[in-house]
Amino acid sequence: MIIRNNQKARFRCRKGFPTMNVMCACTLSKLITYILPGWEGSAADGRILRDALSRRNGLKVPNDNYYLVDAGYSNCQGFLAPFRGQRYHLSEWASGNHPAQTPEEVFNMRHAKARNIIETCFGALKQRWAVLRSPCFYDVKMTTLIIIACVVLHNFLTMEVPDNLLDTMVVEGQELGAEDDASNEPPKVISQVGPTDAWTAFRNNLAIDMWDSYH
Repeated sequence: MIIRNNQKARFRCRKGFPTMNVMCACTLSKLITYILPGWEGSAADGRILRDALSRRNGLKVPNDNYYLVDAGYSNCQGFLAPFRGQRYHLSEWASGNHPAQTPEEVFNMRHAKARNIIETCFGALKQRWAVLRSPCFYDVKMTTLIIIACVVLHNFLTMEVPDNLLDTMVVEGQELGAEDDASNEPPKVISQVGPTDAWTAFRNNLAIDMWDSYH
């Protein structure tokens, strides 16, 4: 990706090379419902999320729904994050020799399995479009447009080519916001993010329920 000299510091990630942050949301059926490319690699996830929520055509999350997010985000209404300082990644549970020991670990294990769908989406995108897995020699604006175009084509293929080899997992169920609304009134959506006691209690109660069913 070609970046102007006066912008290189902002786009440099923790590993020292220039990158672009891409925020993405998807459904259980691997359709990408929202994408926000273009932020510099040094930008914090929370800052990008606030920008996504504040845009006129930005990310819309109804008050009674939530997305699963990684530990880079705060645990707050509409965005359910794992417990920090606990085992989380699927590789840590793969052997089966170290079962979960606490409610937080059970929650993290199930959270990781469910959230892995977004990793599947990213893997499918990179497998389908070589431009996303190779060094990019376009400027930021053009790179952003390329990413959006690849996502649009990904969604088209996911919906129209059900026998595609990349689509090996089918999950049935309603998607976010797909339930019937007899009133036809637009749902109230989350406009601000920040930790609250109520949302912390919600996650804690989920962890306890999962722990009780785990034994």
